Amino acid sequence: MSRRALRRLRGEQRGQEGPGLGELGLDPGPERAREGGPPPAPGKGPRGPSRAGVSNRFELIPAEESEDEPAAGEERPDTRLSEQYMAGGSQEGSKDRSKEGAVPEETDGDGHREGQEAEQQDRALAMNNKPRKKKKKRKTKKNSAGETVEDNDLEDIDSLLERIEDPRLAPQSQGGITTDSRPLLYVEHRNLNPENELKRYFGARAVLGDQRPRQRQRQYVRSMWLTAPKNTWPRYSKTGITMQLLDTRRGVQHFTFEHHREYQQVQFKFLDAVESMDPNNIVLLLQMNPYHVDSLLQLSDVCRMQEDQEMARDLIERALYSLECAFHPVFSLTSGTCRLDYRRPENRAFFLALFKHLMFLEKRGCPRTALEFCKLILSLDPENDPLCVLLLIDFLSLRAREYTFLTRLFQEWESHRNLSQLPNFAFSVPLAYFFLSQQEERPELERSQARERAARLIQLALIMFPSVLMPLLDQCSVQPDTRVASHPFFGLNAQISQSPALNQLTSLYVGRTHALWKDPAVMAWLEPHVHEVLRMVEAQDALVQEAEHKRKIRYQSAPRNIYRHIILSEMKEATAALPLEVTSQPVMGFDPLPPLDSIVSYTRPERTSHPSNESTLSLFFRSLLPNFNLQGDIRHDGDDEAGAAQDLNQGVNRLMAAMRDMLANIQFQEPPRDDNPEGDGDWD
Repeated sequence: MSRRALRRLRGEQRGQEGPGLGELGLDPGPERAREGGPPPAPGKGPRGPSRAGVSNRFELIPAEESEDEPAAGEERPDTRLSEQYMAGGSQEGSKDRSKEGAVPEETDGDGHREGQEAEQQDRALAMNNKPRKKKKKRKTKKNSAGETVEDNDLEDIDSLLERIEDPRLAPQSQGGITTDSRPLLYVEHRNLNPENELKRYFGARAVLGDQRPRQRQRQYVRSMWLTAPKNTWPRYSKTGITMQLLDTRRGVQHFTFEHHREYQQVQFKFLDAVESMDPNNIVLLLQMNPYHVDSLLQLSDVCRMQEDQEMARDLIERALYSLECAFHPVFSLTSGTCRLDYRRPENRAFFLALFKHLMFLEKRGCPRTALEFCKLILSLDPENDPLCVLLLIDFLSLRAREYTFLTRLFQEWESHRNLSQLPNFAFSVPLAYFFLSQQEERPELERSQARERAARLIQLALIMFPSVLMPLLDQCSVQPDTRVASHPFFGLNAQISQSPALNQLTSLYVGRTHALWKDPAVMAWLEPHVHEVLRMVEAQDALVQEAEHKRKIRYQSAPRNIYRHIILSEMKEATAALPLEVTSQPVMGFDPLPPLDSIVSYTRPERTSHPSNESTLSLFFRSLLPNFNLQGDIRHDGDDEAGAAQDLNQGVNRLMAAMRDMLANIQFQEPPRDDNPEGDGDWD
């Protein structure tokens, strides 16, 4: 209530506040009766302990309600106060008039007390109105776990999301294995940021350091999901790359990147720079076009070969930033229903940038973030899998301890993708079930089922791929017992008899995941199953014969995407097993092993010269005289003798003309003049 409303209730006008009634010697009884206030009790002083009514009208306001906002459906405090005041004043006034007896006159101190009470009332109103705007009720919310969370706790969004996505609170299937209602290749935005994973490991203070206060002064940059822009990067401008929606079939949207004319010209210059075999030409091209994607990918490989890992990673992140700025508004990273065709050269840069960024994240110690990028690559083309990330996703799942995701992927895709025929899935899935059986927080029924599945699947893996065991034990520095080492089923004969394609897969798996098998508990779990397999081999079990027949029929030659994956992974064990037809051809970092059925939207213009048809003498003269061209235009009647003689004469004439031009352009520099003819000293 404002002071103006208070004066109206007291019957005063502004500027008419006079001295107290006690100071004027007037009887305050009628005035107090008119205002509705009770007269003082007879025989009591102004500070008497008891009064007939309420001396302070504002005692009607509860102390708790003055600090809180009115709830929904309640009246405002000011309105309630005025109504209670008017009702209370009229009732008290009628009671005072019905009372008998003389009203004693107020003394001088009572009038002064009334003035102080008015000031205290104004001050109380101001204090009651002020916190009502600032203080609010502490609302409580409940999360999906049933725990009460206050507003202060809601500020830490990451911790709340981790609590919500606790695997112990996830729904479970009838078999006891945890299931998830989300799509299999669902990508979470928060898991694409490696800083979130590093914060969980080391804390926000260790990761961010002094970056928090500096972010306030940072210039505005566009927020991205795949990578965070850096202040050291050049200012971004449109590069000429766009994304178009081709069509939508069965709820799946097919997109493609497109290169505008100006970007095509830059692409042609980049191809010329690559053919020059000089990285400095790519650097010069990037200075003019700092966000050309293929130049960033190729220069990143050069920096990585020169052991400059930080610069190589920075260039890959810049390429991802350039491509994400060109996304279509409908393109979604998380839905798992957006597709890109690797056969189109414009789309390959996005696949390769994601894969190389994934490899940097895994080396950096962020396997959970790398797994999310791996799921993203697989969701772009799950049918063809152009980079064959299925050979990598099991390793990242084990590193990130996402055992439930790996087992779910195996259960849902085994029927139509035959994942058990890949050595990595044949060995990694039982290892994931073993780790699930070791988690004490899971129910005993679920742990026992995981233990049984792990035992059954590891035996099938050892029967199907016996050549994995001995190299795996060798990498783990484990010496097998004499029975296993001397048995021919796991011996050297198993490695020699397998096909080169299968040898590449097993070498890739052993070289990549051997560190996960070094755990003594894992080796203790593996040993009895190895002996059980040897017992089945000696008993000539039907499963052993069937597995041997499958190895002879299958794995005759590896598809092109597996070769592409081995080249990008750079595993020495697998790269050494590549066939000659792959190692003999040049492999470019911006487009390794392009598909044979590529969909080309634009072609590079033909060059005027044809160096491949020139002779050694012609190349020698060209190195001396850049203007020399012996062959000139290609003649279709080159077999004719007269035409050959004429071409020879024209070639000689061109050689002479080129030599004349060279001699005419030679300029002799004058010797430098000696400004000091006397010299610095004698030559005696």
